[in-house]
Amino acid sequence: MKLTKILALLFFLTLTFSSCQNDNVVDRKQNFDNGWKFHLGDIPEASNFDFDDSSWRSLDLPHDWSIEGTVDVSNPSGNDGGYFPTGIAWYRKSFIIPEDYNGKLINIHFEGIYMNSEVFINGKSLGIYPYGYSPFSYDLTKYLHIGEENIISIKVDNSKQKNSRWYTGSGIYRHVWLEVTNPTHIDHWGVFITTPKVTSTKADVLIKTKIKNGTDTSKDILVSYSLFDQNHNSIGNLQSNINLKPNSFKEIAQSYTINNPNLWSPESPFLYTAEIALKADDETIDQTTTVFGIRTIEFTSENGFLLNGKETILNGGCVHHDNGCLGAASYDRAEERKVELLKQAGFNAVRTAHNIPSEAFLEACDRLGLLVIDEAFDGWKEMKTTFTPIEHDYASLFDKWWKTDLQAMVKRDKNHPSIIMWSIGNEIIERTKPEAVETARMLSSAVKELDSTRPVTSAMTSWNQGWEIFDPLMAEHDICGYNYMLHEAKSDHDRVPSRVIMQTESYPKDAFFCWDLVSSNPYIIGDFVWTAIDYLGESGIGRWYYSGEVPGEHWERDLFPWHASYCGDIDLMGIRKPISHYRDMLYNDHEKLYMAVREPNPLPVKIQTTMWGNWPTWESWTWPEQDGKMIEVEVYSKYEKVRLYLNDTLMDEKTTNRQSEYKAIFEIPYQPGTLKAVGVQENKEKETKTLMTAGNPKKLKLTADRKVINANRQDLVYISIEVTDQNGIINPNTQNLLQFEIEGPGIIAGVDNGDIKDTSPYVSNSGRAFCGRALVILKSTDEEGTIKLNVTSENLETSSIQIVSQTSVK
Repeated sequence: MKLTKILALLFFLTLTFSSCQNDNVVDRKQNFDNGWKFHLGDIPEASNFDFDDSSWRSLDLPHDWSIEGTVDVSNPSGNDGGYFPTGIAWYRKSFIIPEDYNGKLINIHFEGIYMNSEVFINGKSLGIYPYGYSPFSYDLTKYLHIGEENIISIKVDNSKQKNSRWYTGSGIYRHVWLEVTNPTHIDHWGVFITTPKVTSTKADVLIKTKIKNGTDTSKDILVSYSLFDQNHNSIGNLQSNINLKPNSFKEIAQSYTINNPNLWSPESPFLYTAEIALKADDETIDQTTTVFGIRTIEFTSENGFLLNGKETILNGGCVHHDNGCLGAASYDRAEERKVELLKQAGFNAVRTAHNIPSEAFLEACDRLGLLVIDEAFDGWKEMKTTFTPIEHDYASLFDKWWKTDLQAMVKRDKNHPSIIMWSIGNEIIERTKPEAVETARMLSSAVKELDSTRPVTSAMTSWNQGWEIFDPLMAEHDICGYNYMLHEAKSDHDRVPSRVIMQTESYPKDAFFCWDLVSSNPYIIGDFVWTAIDYLGESGIGRWYYSGEVPGEHWERDLFPWHASYCGDIDLMGIRKPISHYRDMLYNDHEKLYMAVREPNPLPVKIQTTMWGNWPTWESWTWPEQDGKMIEVEVYSKYEKVRLYLNDTLMDEKTTNRQSEYKAIFEIPYQPGTLKAVGVQENKEKETKTLMTAGNPKKLKLTADRKVINANRQDLVYISIEVTDQNGIINPNTQNLLQFEIEGPGIIAGVDNGDIKDTSPYVSNSGRAFCGRALVILKSTDEEGTIKLNVTSENLETSSIQIVSQTSVK
């Protein structure tokens, strides 16, 4: 056996034995991400046990091979997939199941593989799972060689293009787990915790637990429950005695009252934990932990959305699953940071467009406080990828797989307090047909069969098909999602007064219009902008362009080298655009003044915007070609008035209020120096925002989002790079080529600059700045130590930053 394989096996055994708690119970959920072999291309023989994979690349999961490839106009994923490569690939892993596991049940659980995965264990095919976003499991038990080497082989086929309207990534892009239990155990996803009655003084907690007896004899089982608050203080204990017949399931329910509960909300995301254990003959045979929150939700046309009895407006954003330069790879830190960015931008809600999100994303929403619409599909029975003559999108899978995939979402996610709705679809092609009504009823029933505590919605739009024609379809939903149709809400309310409405997608430029309707009409519970964060694929949506360039919208033609969206409030690096500050100001009170500058028309050429686009507007007062020319300054303000100063000279004063849409636009002649906006309340200057003209680029400023990370081969640190002048002011007109060098126990996981026309590799040791900025993401290894990133560029001072990588970082 190869030395590297032996080391991998020893590493797995170390993890396994260290997880043992006693002879009967082991850690039932064991991470299986490390130590895989990968080959890009189809080798059917790779399913065989004795296939030689010694020449294959070694890697850890999660992994997306598309992001590692070259963006090329000839790639079959096309504009929708961001022109990234797809294809077929194989993964293999060697592992040993220890003798102690003899008699136990061993499952392998995949959080998501994109797509059409076929899993083999020791040469035996376990099945094909087509949908790339669903979690699924296989029972390995009877195929394993206990105490000997086992080989798992996985074929991933993303060659059938196009199969999506956005970037999907390719590969085993989410976590993989081994699940080890005794034959008598708590079923997978078998715990469901609800709070049927909640007041300010007490909450009734109902815990349903599904238990399986996989033996040929009856079992007397003691089920014990221990409840803890988020500080791990014990708040209660319960016990139930049950008898399980041979080879049977039984669901038991247990109630407990928590006094003076801490209610979960975006402002205070308090979490509780239930630890559930099974005992037989005074020995623990299984145990599991479930995190839950206590909160109430209510939706009516009279009072809108009530969270814990409080009227709450949904300031939401739609988000695709990719993580920018990491592609689809679902690292826990990347998912957590995505939620942090949304919270920092003022959002209180997210719609997981248009697919089941990662577990890590939802866990971060619970922990950090972000409301969620959990969405299953982009389409139902009729194909949406109409640019191909053959169905490759979900329509080809719907009839066989819809219930499996939809219920997998509900079963997996039902305990997340952040989730307030289930979404069963988006802009369904057959939406005007009577059979769509039947499909919606079927999907809604399948959801409520598992969870009746949350409403069901989906997103609909007209695209010139009429609007009242959708009334029968909307009647099958608890909440009616409108895509770009909020202007119909008032007349719809007159026609159907009981309808609860939210806008599930809106144009970014309509921020004030949507906020104005939402804040004035309780039957409209919120707005979800398309989109909150830029994403790969759907290339060119939200772009602007100059007269003389290729015109039109993203769906009309290829717009290469555009390979991503630009309609997000936040760009691919995580930088907030001016529209983000404006939207935040409309819905929230913590930001009251913001200033940016509209890019001037480079006459005789003129700037053109598209349907999802905004005028290019920048936090910059560095416009060297505009000396003496008139230039427009946008100020967003919640103050009564705004004064604008240029080099300490008052240029103008304007009123800002609801009638002005909380905006003031000044047109002034450009000259270098300091531009200052001042918020004025009762004739007193209260707050100031400034922009300063940058000098020649001289320095590189590096800033890390964290100084200490986990040495676990998974953790990430995001390091922003700014090209500045001698005084530390970003020069937005620089595109310096940057070189990256790593010292210590870390690797470069991705690089980016937010320029979605730059087709440079996202996995590289170099990259260009764009608008004076760039981003490097470093990933830890399993060694402790100091990671040092050195960044160099011609004619700039070299800069370095150090990150500590250590074990057991909270």
